[in-house]
Amino acid sequence: MSTPQAVDFEAALEELEQLVERMETGELSLEESLKAFERGVVLTRDCQKALKDAELRVQALTETDAGLSLEDVDPDAFEPDDDD
Repeated sequence: MSTPQAVDFEAALEELEQLVERMETGELSLEESLKAFERGVVLTRDCQKALKDAELRVQALTETDAGLSLEDVDPDAFEPDDDD
């Protein structure tokens, strides 16, 4: 069984925007509108999955074995002392 290809987020988003523009013209037949809507649902789900995967990757990169994340770092700890 082959693994599904990674979604090209930008390409999927661009196609989704084009579908919306075509549907908003009101010139599509009912059948064409339904096909465009179905394709839009698939693209939306693909984009949501790509965003979720990216979020999980960022989360994994910002966590340490101690459970700390970048948000837990005190920024004042890295400022130079004014004792000079």
